[in-house]
Amino acid sequence: MRYPGYLNFSKEEIDFRAKKAYLSLKNCKICPWKCGVDRLRGEKGKCHLGEEPMISFFNPHFGEENVLVGSHGSGTIFFTSCNLFCVYCQNYEISQLRFGNEISYKGLAEVMLSIKDKGCHNLNLVTPTPQIPSILKALALARERNLDIPLVYNTNGYDSVETLSLLDGLVDIYMPDIKYFSKESAKKYSLASDYPEKCKEAVKEMHRQVGDLEINKEGVAKRGLLVRHLVLPNNVSNSKEVLRFIKEEISKDTLINIMDQYRPCYRASNYPELSRPLKKEEYNEVLKYAKELNLFNTDSMIH
Repeated sequence: MRYPGYLNFSKEEIDFRAKKAYLSLKNCKICPWKCGVDRLRGEKGKCHLGEEPMISFFNPHFGEENVLVGSHGSGTIFFTSCNLFCVYCQNYEISQLRFGNEISYKGLAEVMLSIKDKGCHNLNLVTPTPQIPSILKALALARERNLDIPLVYNTNGYDSVETLSLLDGLVDIYMPDIKYFSKESAKKYSLASDYPEKCKEAVKEMHRQVGDLEINKEGVAKRGLLVRHLVLPNNVSNSKEVLRFIKEEISKDTLINIMDQYRPCYRASNYPELSRPLKKEEYNEVLKYAKELNLFNTDSMIH
């Protein structure tokens, strides 16, 4: 078995998966929204994206988890748009206002190769879900031109198992957010009441594909699942329920980044329960619970 995983697949095999993904765009069902629009003919669904990839920027990133950053950075590609509508999004210019540029899949392949040339430890795809078809097409081309760094799927967790199956063996590291497990919160703050159900299904599939996180002798992630959870004020994030799910239904050895950097952004000021920063005691309570469950938190592994 070669590493990264996509090196075990020929260009033709990856292209075949890309074609299957593109077929989903004709009656779009790439993500759980299943909008049913024909993106190949320019129709726009919830993500407001067409057929071609759209990115906001790319660069070596040194603000990610240490296990991704290493000494040379994580090579992030920030894809434009998002299939969730979080009222507190800290990257709302990209996700909601859609500041970015449309490029070709060949252009995206060039971006992937330029990240490798910068010496980054991995290729970190940020909010990739609505753009999986073009990502697969670009990956097939870049793989032929000696792309050979691990592929990180950095997602909000609102993914469909059907689409994730097209990535099986190609993605090395899955890094999903788990936002909350309350349908009411998911609907009120992200406009997706089925988020808890779909996120649980997706994270289970991700773990099935890659298992627990493996770290090499240099301290850099090689393969596996790394979960992010942003603690929100007033227990909006249902943090203890999220942690119990990880422990009981994923793996007790799951590496988790329990994040404390919440601050009111975008439209959060319109919601009194989200209109203030997170209190230290709120965060510490979640950390304490994680320790009671003997879960691994990455708080000491973040730059």
